[in-house]
Amino acid sequence: MPHESSNEQQARMADGPAVPDYGPPRARRSRRKPKKKTLRYATWSALGLVLIGGGGAAYAWQHLNGNIQGTDVNAALGKDRPSEQKDGSMNILLLGSDSRAGTHGRYGSGISGARADTAMVLHVDKTHKKASVVSIPRDTMVERPQCAKPHGGRAAGAQQAMFNSSYQVGGPACTVKTVEKMSGVRMNHYLEVDFKGFQKLIDELGGVDISTRKAIHDPNSGLALSAGKHTLKGKEALELVRTRHGVGDGSDLGRIQLQQAFIKALIHRADTVDPLGSPAKSYDLADTATKTISADSELASADKLLGLAKELKGISPDHTNMVTMPVTYDSQDSGRVLPLKKASHRVWDALRHDRPIPKSATRDSVGDRSDSPVTAGT
Repeated sequence: MPHESSNEQQARMADGPAVPDYGPPRARRSRRKPKKKTLRYATWSALGLVLIGGGGAAYAWQHLNGNIQGTDVNAALGKDRPSEQKDGSMNILLLGSDSRAGTHGRYGSGISGARADTAMVLHVDKTHKKASVVSIPRDTMVERPQCAKPHGGRAAGAQQAMFNSSYQVGGPACTVKTVEKMSGVRMNHYLEVDFKGFQKLIDELGGVDISTRKAIHDPNSGLALSAGKHTLKGKEALELVRTRHGVGDGSDLGRIQLQQAFIKALIHRADTVDPLGSPAKSYDLADTATKTISADSELASADKLLGLAKELKGISPDHTNMVTMPVTYDSQDSGRVLPLKKASHRVWDALRHDRPIPKSATRDSVGDRSDSPVTAGT
């Protein structure tokens, strides 16, 4: 569908049944939960669209549903999975894929296919008032199970493989299977965002505010920030969440720190935007978000995302604990990490039993760092 300007969208919506001048009463703004880079925006924007009303909105809603790509994870994985939790808690695998398709080499060349560049397990407790986020370093060496390929055939398993290779060999369903095997925690859903969509989302939000404790320069990602306050637009935001060589030890562990800090900044930014102030802008944002994300087939519709947002709207950043899966450096390869088995078991066991992750579980991890060079806000 050709891109429409805001004026064209407003004109098209006006063709539907008239909408009264008075809108629904504005609800108190609630602070929602930190997730991967897009779920919050897709659902938040969809809510604004629902409140527009009228035939034009119905057309728009149908269009948004057609934007979202779905994968039938349950069919791909079958019954050989951890048991579902029956206590009302929920686990969602959040993925950021590093596919370079259509980017014309702007984010790196010589790379084919896609990998799970960012992976976080979001656990929502049974009250839907608290959450835990566990980041999985992409360079972690894990046992990768045999997986069905997206277009037929089987991908062989491996005793020792980089975690992010699971996406490359078997798509998102294989990444879900790999996470479930290593954690023993069943994923209820998965959500994914790609490079191009992430950048456009941040631009449409007007940028995100962060503060840097020191200058960050990474020629690999292109990021160059002085110490101090910054409002990052899409290009710089993408460079930040991809940066690894300009912080910490140059591994994925430093990048995870930046990603977690950026997610919190993203939430603060979303809380300042009024979805009812501009229906056309809300539509633009929802359109971009739904084109950007992929999800499991049970979640791959605008109304399902909206329903999920309503369920999770009571979770604030203060009630969200973000950690990195406990790891140690691989003595055979300094560029890789290995799970700390006992410590990792304590993290996943907490999620399985819907308990807070004990601070002591990550104490000995090389990924346990409290001195992030970036903080949310300015």
